[in-house]
Amino acid sequence: MSRTPAAHPYADFLVRVEKPARYSGGEVGAVHKDWSSVQARICLAFPDVYDVGMSHLGYKILYDILNKDGRTLAERAYCPWLDVEAELRKRGLPLVSLESYRPLSDFDVVGFSLQFELTYSNVLTMLDLGGISLRSVERGEDEPLVLAGGPVATHPEPVAPFFDAIVIGHGEAKLSEVALCWTAARAEGLSRRERLRRLVDLGAVYVPSLYEVQTEPATGLQIVASPSDPDLAFPVDRAVVDLRDFPFPAAGPTGGPEAIFERTSIEIARGCTEGCRFCQAGMIYRPVQERAPEQIIEAVAGSLASTGNDEVALTALSPADVSFIHPLIETLAPKLAAERVSLGISSLRAYGLAPQLLDELKRVRAAGLTFAPEAGTQRLRDVINKNITEEQLQQTADQVFARGFQRIKLYFMLGLPTERDEDLEGIVQTSRDTALIGKRAIGYRAQLTVSVSTHVPKPHTPFQWAGMDSLEEIRRKQELLRSGLGGGRQLKLRMHDPSGSMLEAVMARGDRRLAPVIERAWRRGARFDSWDECADLDRWREALAHFDLDPNAYLAALPVEARLPWSHIDVGLREGFLATEYRRALRDQASPPCAKPAGSLSHPPSPSQAEAETRKLVCYQCGVECDMDQMRAQRLAHLCRLEGPRQEAQRSQPEASTPDSTADGAHGRARPQPPGSDPKAGHRYRFRFLKAGAAALLGHLDLVRELPRIFRRLGEPLMYTGGFHPKPKMALSPALSLGVVGLDEHIDLRLANRFEEAALPQLLERMNAASPTGLDFLEAIALPEGADAVSKEIVAARCLLGFAPEQVTAVAPEAHAPLSWLAQRCQEVLATDHVVVRRKRKKGIREVDIRAFIRTVEVASGETDELLRRAGMPKDLLWIDALVSLSNEGSVRLPELAALLLGLPIGGADGPPPYRAVRAALLCDDGAGLISPIKAAEQN
Repeated sequence: MSRTPAAHPYADFLVRVEKPARYSGGEVGAVHKDWSSVQARICLAFPDVYDVGMSHLGYKILYDILNKDGRTLAERAYCPWLDVEAELRKRGLPLVSLESYRPLSDFDVVGFSLQFELTYSNVLTMLDLGGISLRSVERGEDEPLVLAGGPVATHPEPVAPFFDAIVIGHGEAKLSEVALCWTAARAEGLSRRERLRRLVDLGAVYVPSLYEVQTEPATGLQIVASPSDPDLAFPVDRAVVDLRDFPFPAAGPTGGPEAIFERTSIEIARGCTEGCRFCQAGMIYRPVQERAPEQIIEAVAGSLASTGNDEVALTALSPADVSFIHPLIETLAPKLAAERVSLGISSLRAYGLAPQLLDELKRVRAAGLTFAPEAGTQRLRDVINKNITEEQLQQTADQVFARGFQRIKLYFMLGLPTERDEDLEGIVQTSRDTALIGKRAIGYRAQLTVSVSTHVPKPHTPFQWAGMDSLEEIRRKQELLRSGLGGGRQLKLRMHDPSGSMLEAVMARGDRRLAPVIERAWRRGARFDSWDECADLDRWREALAHFDLDPNAYLAALPVEARLPWSHIDVGLREGFLATEYRRALRDQASPPCAKPAGSLSHPPSPSQAEAETRKLVCYQCGVECDMDQMRAQRLAHLCRLEGPRQEAQRSQPEASTPDSTADGAHGRARPQPPGSDPKAGHRYRFRFLKAGAAALLGHLDLVRELPRIFRRLGEPLMYTGGFHPKPKMALSPALSLGVVGLDEHIDLRLANRFEEAALPQLLERMNAASPTGLDFLEAIALPEGADAVSKEIVAARCLLGFAPEQVTAVAPEAHAPLSWLAQRCQEVLATDHVVVRRKRKKGIREVDIRAFIRTVEVASGETDELLRRAGMPKDLLWIDALVSLSNEGSVRLPELAALLLGLPIGGADGPPPYRAVRAALLCDDGAGLISPIKAAEQN
């Protein structure tokens, strides 16, 4: 039975936009709950494209919590790209959620995650397209609660008028509480303002409309001065949860178009001990909390099983500073390597990396590592409190390259407080020295990427008072780096246009006067301001000038004693702590990392070393009031609980002398060769499947990624190719164009396990349960060794093309019977000897005679009704039935055939005409006629 959902409200145009699967939903792990069964319905709205939002861990956590709660449901919406926004406005259609296709205005709560200031214009796009009034004061009694959270919510004034309420701090417990309070108060008949007032009483909730603003004389900026009701909280505190009460979710939506990080990411800790003075997250997420290692191991196993991904990433602000990172990697690496799963670490510090830890990372195909020195000289690293020395960095680079790693990334910043040109020259020298180490170790295979971003002084950091370099000064500094590092295959320099950083700084340090600026820039076309292809600083300059606001007022140094636009948000730090750190920075003084043994930069990696460590844990009284004795005891307990699993994992590693192991690069350590070296190992099977609905909008490469994930979800191992980057052994039928439904698609796979013929129907059921909506496996057979791959056997395809009657009338006004006109066009096409089209290729223009690939073409008969029903296609279109050849020489493309049938220019500037398409059958030639590839394989 097909699991294809009801028609998508965007079905008429999705096939013609970029990455249509961003909007179709249907992923494995998506949750569909009955709206009538819950008390509160929340739309998690991410103000960026699907590709970015699907990689965000916070949304995965909240999606899981809300949908596991019987009282609430959560669905997702992402900001549509420009092409889809244009289509929605042209057609008067709303922005809808991915799960139920409901407009945002239907939800009780629409919650935005504010991760980055340059997504503010996207918030307005989503509200407007979702049918929700832009400003809180304009919203009617029945409109949803528009909520914000995330790190940027700690300095929300520029967008405060657009939000009804803002959650400060951790959202795990607070979002459910806010949503249920809102719907309960509405059920009681309270007015919108009374409901908002009740939310404040929950704590950690800021309702901007209930607070008064005034101008701060020392800066000229607007600040939040007081609540309108003296009983309201002031300042607003943050919410903090114990991560042990909220295990990281193992399941969640997976698949769709390739996300920015197409992998399973697991949050192993929140917060950081290092105290980098530029880092907002390190300040607002105190105290540092580490997830229990057994929960992490369980989450890794569960996530890989539910998602089917072949890469896992351990994420934290500084993973190398998690107290049990060494034994955790030593525990996970052997298990992941055995399952051909690679391991990624978000960023490492260039100290405390034991050689055996690098060996474990190498075993799990971590081809490159990332380090963040941030500054090029020791003086400036002390200013920013980056506890790393040049010697440590070079020593680590030597260890990394010596083990055969081919890539290192180094992250730096320019525009830091007190920065001088010699600090930039230090970036050049450090980068050159690192590249030279790589060249000496592994020659020209060594690759160094140097990424340099522009420092933005962020609220709630010691640098919140620092001024920002001018645009001209930043560009001068970038040019200095280009002249020192430009060119060369082994060293790549990456820098962004600094104009976006200037806008980011204005919004980060901005006040409520910027709200009309944001709205004006948005109405004049501001969208996706963090994307280079969309950014336009002139729009923002015009909007600032229109409201007579000088951006330099937000970029200049601020008096330490002044009240700031974010001073009403209390993130838990002691008053004066940030100022003390700022003054130490201006004196080039570093502060030790907190919660580590005094004088040490790293944690004890084993229980015995932890028990022997008697030095006090550093605390420099930031105001969070950590219990250091409890922290020490908890870390020792983590190490002790990991000791058994770590030793067991190490014992399970293959010996160096095993026959199928090979020397690992320059270091000479043996590593297991991935299975798959024997081309005849395993068992070959051919599967026939249907690709319709949401799955029809998956591109071919997305499908190639998805199919192996299905088998990994089932725990059915595939056979892989050899080499350092093994690939599943599979062959697919010819690629389908986006939006074309395939009723008779095929894939050949080599499975590790053998299935009797009687067991194949059960395997198909399991595969369908593990597949995204619209991907249905229909039939399976065992293939004999030596049988051709399906891609070599297929010679033809039966395709159905559907046109709206008005399309035919538009191109042939004289046609009183559009279907008869199309029938005549079919005859004319068949009577034509040659139809030559010009196709653009990377190597130039190629001329192809597409007529040679058209075998038959005619108006569809009644027998196609069942095919159209299975494909979920409307019967009221005018359908054409065509048989086309598929060969190594190519084929006729369906857009070309559609244009040819309508008598339109092929490959014209206006693109192909609108049409719907079904590939109804793929056919082989058995010498006596055309048959299905499944039948052909059975005959073999």
